[in-house]
Amino acid sequence: MNDIDTSQLITQMRAMAAAAQGNTATPQHSITGSNFGDLLSNSINKVNEVQKASGKLTNSFISGDSSISLAEVMIAKQKSSIAFEAALQVRKKLVSAYKEIMSMQV
Repeated sequence: MNDIDTSQLITQMRAMAAAAQGNTATPQHSITGSNFGDLLSNSINKVNEVQKASGKLTNSFISGDSSISLAEVMIAKQKSSIAFEAALQVRKKLVSAYKEIMSMQV
């Protein structure tokens, strides 16, 4: 999966906090990089690629490809499972954050 640049994330959080407080002062650092939607989309695509690769490896092993060992198939399946579980946890956090924001009174 993607590594998240913490300094970039902190800069974005500061900019959002300043905007939420009505502070029109610009943050010290400019926000660079991709937006959250692009990051989320790329992460989902990578999880999909890992799952497809795992499926292809499994099908090749089942078909009798002697160049693929059972250990390789099991490792690929575990990587796929972990990637999916991580994506599921991110989804749960996003839904929780959305519900919290929607329950705030303005």
